[in-house]
Amino acid sequence: MQLLEFEKPAADLERELEKLRTKSTSQNIDMSEEIATMERKLEETRMHLYQNLTPWQRVQIARHTHRPFMLDYVALAFTDFFELHGDRHFGDDLSMPAGLAKCGEQRVLVIGHQKGRDTKENLKRNFGSAHPEGYRKAMRLMKLAEKFGIPIVTMIDTPGAFPGIGAEERNIAEAIAHNLREMMLLEVPVVAVVLGEGGSGGALGIGVADRVLMLENAYYSVISPEGCAAILWKHRKHAPEAAEAMKLVAPDLMKLGLIDGVIPEPVGGAHHNHQMAADALRSEVLRQIEQLKTLTTEELLEQRYQKFRSFGDWQGK
Repeated sequence: MQLLEFEKPAADLERELEKLRTKSTSQNIDMSEEIATMERKLEETRMHLYQNLTPWQRVQIARHTHRPFMLDYVALAFTDFFELHGDRHFGDDLSMPAGLAKCGEQRVLVIGHQKGRDTKENLKRNFGSAHPEGYRKAMRLMKLAEKFGIPIVTMIDTPGAFPGIGAEERNIAEAIAHNLREMMLLEVPVVAVVLGEGGSGGALGIGVADRVLMLENAYYSVISPEGCAAILWKHRKHAPEAAEAMKLVAPDLMKLGLIDGVIPEPVGGAHHNHQMAADALRSEVLRQIEQLKTLTTEELLEQRYQKFRSFGDWQGK
């Protein structure tokens, strides 16, 4: 598994622990006391590392190649998933899978960004960067869910919408802008979850929701730390400083009132235990949907409007 730089102290202890266990077994020596001491030291080291993460370290975890992606959560947290395809204008975008599923006993529409773990899958999924047809497919299916009174769950995990010439020719900006407007008017509950990367308009294109949640080690920002560093410091090496200044991780965004909840991850990040992360996601999504279902359509729309209207400070003359 990919080892992050700051995780090396724990990895070194893990290797020492494994050596002790191997020696105890192969030489038939009772080393239970030494093993127990090393296990305690490893646990203390892990807790210290992961309870004191910097924003840049959380960004690294959010990008971990073994972190569960959208379709992993669909497989582990949902049942009866039936994928639907196409935007009825241009084609089907494989970086934005979508379909009907069940979350517990609740029928939902699930939409999200999907990354790949190897070169072949990343090319297929366009590195999680959706084209205009991905956002148009998403809106087509959201309207379908609205027609049948089905709550919507979106899962955000993208460095940003695809900025290529083809996407510009097919009007990526209009596709995202259209979604921003239309999602604000949907007459069914919408819950959005930032799984890993929540980059710019690519994230917002499926991020207008009654409840916006983030996994503990995800980030949500108008630009990547590297992009910010390149603009302000003229060099990407200042990305850690940019990440600190931008307040882009879940704890900071929760304090600022820009998200509605933080979903806890297993110690070390979701990539250490996919099922535990999926269980936490399912539980929180269900809880939010149950709360939203108690509102009338008028209350739902008014609360959604007021939620986004309250962002930021404005002072007139």
